Amino acid sequence: MKRVALWAALLVVLVALPLHATETGVGRSITGLQATSYSGLIPPTPGLTWQYGYAYYDGSISASRQVPIAGGGTSLGLKAEFQLATITGLYIWNTKPSSWNFASMMTLPFAYVDANVNARIGPFSASRSSHVLGPYDMFFAPVIASHHFSQTQHVSFSLYVYAPTGDYKDGRLANASLNMWTFSPTVGYTGLFDKGSLEWSATTAVDFYTRDKATNYQNGAVYRLDTLLVKRFPTGWGIGAVGGWIYQLENDTGPTADLLGGFKGHSIGVGPMVNYLKKWQGGQAEFSLRWLHEFDVTNRLKGNPAMLSATISL
Repeated sequence: MKRVALWAALLVVLVALPLHATETGVGRSITGLQATSYSGLIPPTPGLTWQYGYAYYDGSISASRQVPIAGGGTSLGLKAEFQLATITGLYIWNTKPSSWNFASMMTLPFAYVDANVNARIGPFSASRSSHVLGPYDMFFAPVIASHHFSQTQHVSFSLYVYAPTGDYKDGRLANASLNMWTFSPTVGYTGLFDKGSLEWSATTAVDFYTRDKATNYQNGAVYRLDTLLVKRFPTGWGIGAVGGWIYQLENDTGPTADLLGGFKGHSIGVGPMVNYLKKWQGGQAEFSLRWLHEFDVTNRLKGNPAMLSATISL
């Protein structure tokens, strides 16, 4: 059952990449990067496990559109690059054998952000760029509860909390923080088939943002659904597909958002993924790589998210 702990490796990318949330066309979530292996299943073995992740995203919004930017105001289009490295501690509680078990987790992220816009102030416009390297907003889940209907059907319930602890400076275009709290009630499901070698997992959540006090910008609640299907082989290799759908439920509000009609966005992304599991006496490591193509994108950055993750169990 140790391999089941690998579900938490991809969980580290519930972090959506930096800048502000829908305020700059990016929220806490990037399309398809929240699809999590074993998202409904906490393994029974108690103790602490460490996971490491790296995510890359390069996206843009057409220069024909106005975009709300950090520090207030709007830009004509936006192009941004994000790189995010994370380390996550997952602690599985020591509980009596039952149909329920529990865990807690915390992630410490480190981010590089590079942003370029054509800034507009009244009738004037000019190019503007910025980049930052530093700590990003930490996040945690006090309790993750997993219910096991059977050996092959599992569901989990959790609340993820994102704190504005990252490197933020008012008026700077690129920031390694959203400068707001985010609360994400999340439900995960995992179904195992073909003697456990075929996995289907799905994660659904709603992200609720507090107001950005620096810009008086309030992001609307965002719904997301992410799913993956992966077939694992005795050689240790696995192949599959991953997809994601992000849909903003409410308009953004505030002086800038009101000028842009609420800046309500959505996106869809699909792509392949490949896994490799290596075992040795007393431990194992699994590596996972995914790439997605975003389409049907409105009022969000559009690009090709990629993620590499590794979980090491000793």
